[in-house]
Amino acid sequence: MKPTLLVLAAGMGSRYGGLKQIDPVGLNDETILEFSVYDAIKAGFGKVVFIIRRSIEQPFKKKIGITFENIIPVEYVFQESSSPIAGLPPIPEREKPWGTGHAVLVAADVIKEPFAVINADDFYGFDSFAIMAKFLTTECSPEKHAMIGYYLNNTLSDFGAVSRGVCTSNDSGFLTSIAETHQIIKNDQEITGDLNGTKVSLNEKTLVSMNFWGFHPSIFEYLRLGFIEFIEENKDHPKAEYYIPLVADQLIASDKAKIVVIPSAAQWFGVTYQEDKPFVKEALKMITEQGAYPTLGLWAK
Repeated sequence: MKPTLLVLAAGMGSRYGGLKQIDPVGLNDETILEFSVYDAIKAGFGKVVFIIRRSIEQPFKKKIGITFENIIPVEYVFQESSSPIAGLPPIPEREKPWGTGHAVLVAADVIKEPFAVINADDFYGFDSFAIMAKFLTTECSPEKHAMIGYYLNNTLSDFGAVSRGVCTSNDSGFLTSIAETHQIIKNDQEITGDLNGTKVSLNEKTLVSMNFWGFHPSIFEYLRLGFIEFIEENKDHPKAEYYIPLVADQLIASDKAKIVVIPSAAQWFGVTYQEDKPFVKEALKMITEQGAYPTLGLWAK
């Protein structure tokens, strides 16, 4: 059975100032998301599931859905702050979504096979999809999940500080912790960040999480039980979010499963800020002209 690609596309883009999920950046006005789906199909994925909000359904389907409808099976799932979860009473409405862990959880009814999780507005590179597809088809199990680790220096923005999940692994390559580190910025040759209020120096080869995960579908029940507990603890905290790294840490601590960190030397591109867009467009233009993608368009016949 081919693995599924789950795309988190419900973000609000507050720092970007618009729907970056559907903003064109390719040589032929493709979105970053289109490059990801193109790479995923090439790597052997068999279905795409998009997590979106009701409020962006029409523009998203007009730009993205029509592109893929005759290329690969596609499903849509809606993440709202009040999306129902089995075992929970109705969740109170709030402005901020419940986070990436909740986003994955709402797709439980449409995914029954091993799957990868990515952000809609991040460029991950074909090699990373190929590595993940191989893992999902040959190694993935209820006891073994995966995460693609990117070298920190390949993920920084020239236009502002970023937050990254700094990964620590054991000698066997299994994830032991993810430390959410903020205000990461490169000055001259030094990279620094803020870890729990303390300034820290970071190595450019440090592996970080860019939210590219590989899961066995058994993860859904673990997510569901964890989210029920999270809601009970945070129902009065309007900004609390149920993040995938939080789930990963809890999974590791419970000793119920392991997460292998698979290093990737791929260059990561993202559009956190509007100022990132020209850089991303130029980078994608360059790698397209070098032959990584068809110059006439990703879906040109």
